[in-house]
Amino acid sequence: MEIIEAKNYDEMSQKAAQLILTKVKQTPSLVLGLATGRTPVGTYLHLVKDYQEHQTSYRHVHTVNLDEYVGLGKENPTSYHTYMKEHLFNHIDIPNHQTHLPNGMATDLQGECQIYDELIENLGGIDLQILGIGVNGHIGFNEPGTSFSSTTNVVELTPSTRGKNACYFNNLSEVPSDAVTMGISTIMKSKQIVLLVSGMQKAHILYKLLSEPINEQIPASILKQHDNVIIIADNEALAVIRHNGSAAKTPR
Repeated sequence: MEIIEAKNYDEMSQKAAQLILTKVKQTPSLVLGLATGRTPVGTYLHLVKDYQEHQTSYRHVHTVNLDEYVGLGKENPTSYHTYMKEHLFNHIDIPNHQTHLPNGMATDLQGECQIYDELIENLGGIDLQILGIGVNGHIGFNEPGTSFSSTTNVVELTPSTRGKNACYFNNLSEVPSDAVTMGISTIMKSKQIVLLVSGMQKAHILYKLLSEPINEQIPASILKQHDNVIIIADNEALAVIRHNGSAAKTPR
C-alpha cells in the first residue's frame, strides 16, 4: 500500500487525474471503475480540462460505477447516472454504451446484481478502480459489518449515510432508502485501486484504516490485503497519522 501526499484537495485531484490519464494512454481499452460523491468531483474536473486542452481519447475505455440508488431512473437529476454525465461523460469522447452503472429501476434487483458482476467479468475485470471512503470506513455503499465476501448487492442505506446525502435532494425524505452497490469482493478483484481521501473529517478513519487490524467494521480495511493500492490523501486527511504515527508507509 503506497501513500501519496497532496497539499490540498485540488492537488489530490490533480494527482488522481494524472494517474488515470497515464493509465488511459498506456491502455486505451482500459476498464475504469468510477466513484461518485464529493471527493472525485475535482478529479473529473481535471480530466475534462485535459480533454479540452489535449483531447486525450476515451473512445475505447469502458467505465463501471460503484453504485446507484434504487428507484431513481437514469434521467433523474439526483441519480448517479446524471451525476456522471454532468461531471464527466458529457464532456469527453467516451461512447455512451461503454459507460456502465447499476440499474436502480430493475424489476429484478437481485438479477441486476448478478448481471452487473457478469458484465465486469466479461469486460475482463476492472483495471483501475477509484474509491472514496466514508467517515465510518465504507467503500461504495458497503457499510460497517458488510461481509468481505460480498458481491454486487442491494443494501439498505443507514440513517447517517442518508443524512449525509440529503444535501443532493430537496429534503431527507427524498433520499432513497436502498441502493445497488458493487460488493467488497468485486472491488477487491480490481487490478489496481486508488483511494482518494480529503479533509479533516476523514483524518480519523484514515488513521484507523492504516493502524487497526483488518475487520468488517471498517470495510475499507480490507484494502490492506490488496497488492496494488495507492492512497492519495491531502494534508488535512493525513493530520491524525502525522500526530499519532502509523504502521503505514511514510507518505511521499
